[in-house]
Amino acid sequence: MTDKPKTWGIIGGGIMGMTLALRLSQKGHKVTIFESGDKPGGLTRSWKMDGVVWDRFYHVILMSDLNTRRLIEEIGLEKEFKWVETKTGFYYGGSLYSMSNLIEFFKFPPINLVDKFRLGLTIFIASRITNWRRLEKIYVADWLQSLSGERVFEKIWLPLLKAKLGDNYKKTSAAFIWSTIQRMYAARKSGLKKEMFGYVRGGYDIINKMLVQNLIDRGVVFKLNSNINSVQPTDNGLLSIKTDGGDKYSYDYVISTLSPLQSVKLADSLTQEEKEKNKNVKYLGVICPSVILSKAISPYYVTNIIDDWTPFTGVIEMTALIDRKEELNGKNLVYLPKYIDPDDSLFESSDSELREIFLGSLFKMYPEISEDDVQFFGVSKARIVFALPTIDYSKNLPGIKTSMKNFYIINSAQIINGTLNVNETIQVAETRLGEILGTFE
Repeated sequence: MTDKPKTWGIIGGGIMGMTLALRLSQKGHKVTIFESGDKPGGLTRSWKMDGVVWDRFYHVILMSDLNTRRLIEEIGLEKEFKWVETKTGFYYGGSLYSMSNLIEFFKFPPINLVDKFRLGLTIFIASRITNWRRLEKIYVADWLQSLSGERVFEKIWLPLLKAKLGDNYKKTSAAFIWSTIQRMYAARKSGLKKEMFGYVRGGYDIINKMLVQNLIDRGVVFKLNSNINSVQPTDNGLLSIKTDGGDKYSYDYVISTLSPLQSVKLADSLTQEEKEKNKNVKYLGVICPSVILSKAISPYYVTNIIDDWTPFTGVIEMTALIDRKEELNGKNLVYLPKYIDPDDSLFESSDSELREIFLGSLFKMYPEISEDDVQFFGVSKARIVFALPTIDYSKNLPGIKTSMKNFYIINSAQIINGTLNVNETIQVAETRLGEILGTFE
């Protein structure tokens, strides 16, 4: 690439799009971000709940999330980190159990001592595996059963897999559970004595505001409330972005950070083969109620649920991590996420219907709370959240380059050896952009 600045149109104003814009603007390029929402942030957007502002979906920063930490430091928030040791709970047989240390692990009643040894061995083996591509050829259920045994799989792994993946666990590779375990062990492998969970004061609301301002200061233009209708080549070698409102903009390069399916729908001139390859990437969505309560319900940041009658994946008690007085005016924030297929009928349910379904189960789990303790209930929905790591996922994944010259697709589906989180999203953005820029240098 020559030293002459180029013009770039980026479709999607989430963390992926803003990271791409930051790195391009740092190299002197002119960047415009098109975002369909009324503010940037994507899945890290915040909202107002009973007078307090926090994230719409739950997020946590690990001490080993070096990409996230570096970006946050770049935008001037390095002094706003807070690090906390959290506890993990399990809900089984109508009771809560702590699983925050080895002693509690050995006391856990659903499985016997031999099974606990096999479970621990499975986690240890997964933490030591480096050839993750081999695991892409094995179904996660088969792999876990072979290592942990049938009882551990039925009582521990299967409920957790179903909670996160539904019946999609049957076509998910073992790389899924490997990447989850790897993230748990990342801090230890990097030389840190223990893993810590963290957040930035003010949550992603302040992170996004500071990042947006940093980008604006660098000349990046944001076009909000802009749904993209099409991306097409022009006679003069540029790419034209057309919005649903009929506005047209031309750029040297265009990057779509939308899902593979959404991205190829914008570009009619792509080949049928690459359209089909992108359409074959399967996603899961999430319905995530946020509940503000007048009191805490447990000491656990995450409560994994082994019983199968609850509608939610787990209970995320955010105020077991963040300072409730400083961030939430003394209130307690709980998330109740449920991961489902994008076409699941639950997406069509009203907030009042979801309130009845989700809170009914929450009150059953925690009989010490009732409707009187609920100060806010709101639902965030996203049909496109994370791509299912199916068999031979990385082999079948479409590349970032397309048959339309200078039109690229970079999205979270390209996280091939990690779990979906902000840290991996930033890494994909920086790595893939480096590949694009390197092509022209």
